Amino acid sequence: MSIFRRADFSSKLKRVADRQYPRLKIIENGLVCVKVHGSRMLAETAATEGTFPATFPAMRAPTAMFVSSRIASMAESATLAVGAKVVAAKAKGHDVVAFAMGEPDFDTPANIKQAAITALEKGMTKYAPTAGEKSAREAIAAKLTRENGVPTAFDQVTITAGAKHAIYMALQAIVEPGRGDEVLLPSPAWVSYKPLIELAGAKCIEIAGAVENGFRITPSQLAASINAKTVGIVWNSPSNPCGIAYPAVEVRALCDELSKHEKIVVISDEIYEKLIYPEIAPGLTHFSPGSFDALRHRTITVNGLSKSYAMTGWRVGYLAAPLAMAKELIKLQGQMTNSIPSFFYPAIVEALTNSADSVETMRARFATRAVLMHEALATVADIRSVAPNAAFYAFPDVSAHFGKTSPQATKITSAQSFADALLEEAHVAVVPGEDFGECARGNIRLSFACTEANITNGVERLRTWVASLR
Repeated sequence: MSIFRRADFSSKLKRVADRQYPRLKIIENGLVCVKVHGSRMLAETAATEGTFPATFPAMRAPTAMFVSSRIASMAESATLAVGAKVVAAKAKGHDVVAFAMGEPDFDTPANIKQAAITALEKGMTKYAPTAGEKSAREAIAAKLTRENGVPTAFDQVTITAGAKHAIYMALQAIVEPGRGDEVLLPSPAWVSYKPLIELAGAKCIEIAGAVENGFRITPSQLAASINAKTVGIVWNSPSNPCGIAYPAVEVRALCDELSKHEKIVVISDEIYEKLIYPEIAPGLTHFSPGSFDALRHRTITVNGLSKSYAMTGWRVGYLAAPLAMAKELIKLQGQMTNSIPSFFYPAIVEALTNSADSVETMRARFATRAVLMHEALATVADIRSVAPNAAFYAFPDVSAHFGKTSPQATKITSAQSFADALLEEAHVAVVPGEDFGECARGNIRLSFACTEANITNGVERLRTWVASLR
């Protein structure tokens, strides 16, 4: 809680108001009491008097608490923001069909849960080694070597608090702040990549994948984006938000181009690797850049158990890196989170060694839903969508409806206003495309990590609402 001088902060106060706490107290001599939350300032210029909730008592201080520009300029996660709106709408009694969160609707397989329960009952509640228990690191190393063709020893593996934290650490390790470093990002791309790149101190260089090419970039595009300042690329296939996987032959061609530039580190986020649908795209398989001989010594492979094993809430991720880099990343983690909970490690081993049947059952259901979602979206007027063949997302272009007006008189001018009005009026939650990249401003993301009934019902609401736009 801070005290801001109204004259000094009037422009900021105009920017954002929090709907939960709209009434603010003008204390004395033009001072306004507000709460800083990330880059969001909870205030209203229109307020002349009122009260704070009891949980936010005013503090009398002459100046505001400083927030670094790195944090103040950071956008809130678009997916989490939509999730919060869904919770608020449901609290009001609305029946919301949520296509927003990238979270499997399945439960964690019973054998994985039991492994953690047994470990907990045996007293595995103490600190673990910073990089994780050796048995779990060995299981990950064996998996990468066997399934991905990435020769890995256990001491190259660090187990992290989710794959997002692994990506954060990798970027912190390769970027030198103040040097003008650039990191490449094929886009559309997951909403957190760009903020994480910028937080590390690099400039994010987006490479736009054309919709005509299934959102996939080409080697010539990649080559044109590389310069003397390029230090890395964040690679993601299968893709969030696009719901597509690159064919192996295309990944090899991109790797061949990257191999010509010795300074570039590849951070390969492979969290959706097991969710590929050859039923839809025959012959489609996953290819890990770390298996490409010329890149093996400068690739950091990131993965986790959240998506394929329905373990989002466990926050289990991992990375594998060349040994010298791995030691530096372990050092970094030791000054941050240290290890994940000790009793999770037997569950990791169980997931990677005894859960293939459960993963395949979920994958097959997602493949069915991918077809259902794409066929349903084809019935919606003037929406263009690439058929998803991996992960659990559809990413249609809705820009043909910009300039129209909704039944409740909302002017649709962007993907954001489209998504807001759709939630408010039809109670269907989607994620607007703006934060997925400049080339995605006309798109919305729909997750089909939900029941078939939800897909049918939600897209029918979308179809009816779109038909009512004028």
